Amino acid sequence: MNEIKLPRDVKFLEDVHLIIYRPRGLLNKAAVDEILGVLEKLEFSLSEPFNRFTDTLEADPVELNAKHVIEFSLYRRFAYAGRPPVKSAIIATDATMIHYARIHALLTQGSPLEVRVFQDRKEAADWLGVPLERLVAETKDSS
Repeated sequence: MNEIKLPRDVKFLEDVHLIIYRPRGLLNKAAVDEILGVLEKLEFSLSEPFNRFTDTLEADPVELNAKHVIEFSLYRRFAYAGRPPVKSAIIATDATMIHYARIHALLTQGSPLEVRVFQDRKEAADWLGVPLERLVAETKDSS
């Protein structure tokens, strides 16, 4: 894990096997491609599966389209086939982000990637089986 450099909006909690992605700024195809690269590096290098938490509450407008979401979802479904099951919680309140997250959840149904969309951080924490405090973003003062 030490040899993988994570972007500033990604954190990996080794003790609970959880990657947290908090996109800041524009959420577009380039941002999605970047997190895809991080996921693939971690999946390849780590021996144990890990859950995912995507917190979109601080993201700026979403500049994706259905084609990007469909391509990403089908690629993830194919690339992760045959691997251990993992949970992927997406927290969103923006209508566009909720829509795209639900498309992702629908297209990964039946695969080892169990994706759920939440509007409440506590519900996401409960579903992931981690304390709520672990999903709360650190403030600049605590960094």
